[in-house]
Amino acid sequence: MKVNRPAWSSQTKILVVLVILAGLVYLATRFSVAITPLVLGCILAFILAPAVRLLQRRLHMRRWLAILVMYLVLLLAIAGILMILIPMLVTQIKRIDFDLQENLATARTLLSGQATILGVTVDLHSIYVGLAGTLQGLIQPAVGRTLDFVARFLSSLVWVILTFVISFYLVKDSHALNSWLEGLAPPGYKDDFIRLRDEINVIWSAFFRSQLLLASVVAVIQTSICLLLGLRFGLLLGLLAGLLEFVPSFGHSLWFVLAGLDAFLGGSMWLPLQHWVVLLILAGTDVIFAQFDMNYLNPRIVGRRIRLAPLVVILGILAGAAIAGVLGVLLASPTIASLRVIGRYVYALLFNLEPFPENTSPLALPAPELRWWSKHSSRLNHETK
Repeated sequence: MKVNRPAWSSQTKILVVLVILAGLVYLATRFSVAITPLVLGCILAFILAPAVRLLQRRLHMRRWLAILVMYLVLLLAIAGILMILIPMLVTQIKRIDFDLQENLATARTLLSGQATILGVTVDLHSIYVGLAGTLQGLIQPAVGRTLDFVARFLSSLVWVILTFVISFYLVKDSHALNSWLEGLAPPGYKDDFIRLRDEINVIWSAFFRSQLLLASVVAVIQTSICLLLGLRFGLLLGLLAGLLEFVPSFGHSLWFVLAGLDAFLGGSMWLPLQHWVVLLILAGTDVIFAQFDMNYLNPRIVGRRIRLAPLVVILGILAGAAIAGVLGVLLASPTIASLRVIGRYVYALLFNLEPFPENTSPLALPAPELRWWSKHSSRLNHETK
């Protein structure tokens, strides 16, 4: 039986929306500790969902069985990697403090006494004292925080389990969740919602799945280069190179500064070369690799869907770090790219323009995204119906 109820006025709608937003902000502030496992669970579900569908199609498994198999494989892979890498990483991290003391001892010998430069007498010992205090103040706390972070991570088993549980149910109920979200779209805007969702899905797919593959390739290549050159922290620098691939524009530059310091201060462990020669070789290989990464790896693995201006990326990373710490830094680029899609849509509606002109069709994408869209668009539309 249809009930004739009075429609809400514009003021009432605005008030309700503001109250809901205030409640969400309060909940996010009050339970901020649960946001990180929730976000990580969503990311993990987003990455694993295609693999689960692949197992369903190829092996004709039930969905719940495919999910269990995929998570079992993931847990075994993580356990194996941790057992191999953690002892090596801890050893290299501890070596940082030892090498710092050794370098400071060398500097103490070089900077003892005084020197006269252009008639001006300089107290080298006072320079050494200031330099030693600064380096110890910067590096030693960083080493302590790193080891403390590893210990806290290993002890936070509850949050790790919660992350996996969240991702498990997100993968399991992804169809129902998609249908529920589509049902929230106002009448007449369902097609726009699906279009926006699919465009944003392309962005996050390019970032997570493709970026994860790119980071793995870069980590292997840079680790091999560092170990061949005999750098003391080759493994640590290689893994850092892969991680910094998630920070576009200046992540690679930051990596080269750290690797260059290792090469200049420590030289090579087995090549009979001067430290500055090792640094020059590292710089030469880095220039070649940067061109290979920019012109071959990035266009073919990630594509150009989330390419942003360097200044925008830097400002986004700063904002992400202030809001969500390390997680905000890693997610800054796809978040900005997604906001760009939504902002373009809102701008078009504000000025009565077509929000999806032909030249912004998802099919007008660069080759990597076009192949992805052609392969998955029909499946995405079918799954959400």
